[in-house]
Amino acid sequence: MSAERRLLGASCMTSIFTSPRYPMLPYHLQSLGRDRITSWDISQRFCWNRHISSCMRWPGNYSWAPYPYFSSQHCSLNWRPPCLFLPNRSQFQYWNWRPDNFTHTSLFHLSSYIMNSEEDKPASKRRKSQGVIKRHWESLNHHNKENMKILGDKRVDQKYKDEKEKFEFSVMSYNILSQDLLEDNSYLYRHCRKSVLIWGFRFPNILREIKHMDADILCLQEVQEDHYRKEIKPNLESLGYHCEYKMRTGRKPDGCAICFKCSKFTLLSANPVEFYRRDIPLLDRDNVGLVLLLQPKFHCTASPICVANTHLLYNPRRGDIKLTQLAMLLAEISSVAHQKDGTVCPIIICGDFNSVPGSPLYSFIKEGKLNYEGLAIGKVSGQEQSPRGQRILSIPIWPPSLGISQNCVYEIPQVTRVEKAEEDDMTQKQLEKTEVLIATEKLSSNLHHHFSLSSVYSHYLPNTGIPEVTTCHSKNAVTVDYIFYSTEKESINSQQGTEVALVGGLKLLGRLSLLTEEDLWTVNGLPNENNSSDHLPLLAKFTLEH
Repeated sequence: MSAERRLLGASCMTSIFTSPRYPMLPYHLQSLGRDRITSWDISQRFCWNRHISSCMRWPGNYSWAPYPYFSSQHCSLNWRPPCLFLPNRSQFQYWNWRPDNFTHTSLFHLSSYIMNSEEDKPASKRRKSQGVIKRHWESLNHHNKENMKILGDKRVDQKYKDEKEKFEFSVMSYNILSQDLLEDNSYLYRHCRKSVLIWGFRFPNILREIKHMDADILCLQEVQEDHYRKEIKPNLESLGYHCEYKMRTGRKPDGCAICFKCSKFTLLSANPVEFYRRDIPLLDRDNVGLVLLLQPKFHCTASPICVANTHLLYNPRRGDIKLTQLAMLLAEISSVAHQKDGTVCPIIICGDFNSVPGSPLYSFIKEGKLNYEGLAIGKVSGQEQSPRGQRILSIPIWPPSLGISQNCVYEIPQVTRVEKAEEDDMTQKQLEKTEVLIATEKLSSNLHHHFSLSSVYSHYLPNTGIPEVTTCHSKNAVTVDYIFYSTEKESINSQQGTEVALVGGLKLLGRLSLLTEEDLWTVNGLPNENNSSDHLPLLAKFTLEH
């Protein structure tokens, strides 16, 4: 049966429900018709008898519209669906209706229907039945599984006792979707019911997710300042978290927060990073970052942990700004993570990087190097597919006045020869080496950082290769959120001046699985009744070896 005839049948049933002349219909269906049609006027009930081009609506745009109505252009007005008058339940099943599930508050679910608007959604994004998609825990530590078997046999070896001495903790990264940004970009959420977009509905859901995941460290993005002050911070503090927050500069009302459990960590330092620089035209955006140095409690020999959180610029065509913001964040991380003895503590970097897996920016984070010569500015983040009008990245990307080298560390100021003669703790050879390094870096198209970073997620399903996604709304479904962590290495010798020794090491124990775009559209994308952001929370568990 054609979709047009199905559609007519649904609307004819609306008329039937309002009349007492059809006792063969189940009572709860008759009740449904009375309850749901009382707020409609005559023109709305019988709009298929008129040429009303605007009568088609996306279901959910109006609270009183249980399903889309239509005009006479969509079907023959003389046709009548005989199956509606048969009491056989199989006829309803044939129409993909489920009478057993109907109540007076139920909505009709039509498997297909006609849509005319320019903003109509493709078939994969049409409203699906609401539900919950389960995300499972992926354990990545096979040694722990072996130990559990040993425990079952009541044979505990020394190796397992050593495992207990290691410090385990979990990290969550979550872009919770600022309410102001949601309302300013409402076109991204046309697939949503209006009721699920209200902050009063969303915040309890977000808090429920945070409680359920019970992470030791929370890295939150798009945290609106007034909501943070009045609701988010008080609630998290009641759960035993200490909260640090950095609001975006300018008139932007949201920012980044890092919250950690006071029972597991002590705060050594909090270091906000502002990417806006008044004296540098390139850096005219209000994005920020936040870097904390945390000391694990009850493990005196454990190294501190450097935790960073950021939300980079969205604009897909401004890769130059994104790379510069990333370099500024890495420079601050390098400054905070370096210890007095010359070692670098373990590092975790969370955030919304507005870049997709495999893009030059993503590859730079993981590989520690990027030659951007000839790279189009819109290709940096992998979001911009159109080649038109894209200029090439300049060399260097940012001016020397920023004070950050091509190695993404704070640059040593150039020293005059008079000052050099007075230095007691630096030899002439070391100073000349520094001068030469700075001079050559300014002309190079090679970026470097000296961290060895891995991503918690692999970004593709292992068996099918289907991409995982971390955000899903009316316009797009991609991965832009990440948790990166430093892997255990004695040293990294990639370029002169980048040698570093890492103390301790992070081992990834497990992660909360991600979903595919198809998975998310089965529950009507994001946000929905159970997930109140347009991003999924990321969750990982680590052990700190010392």
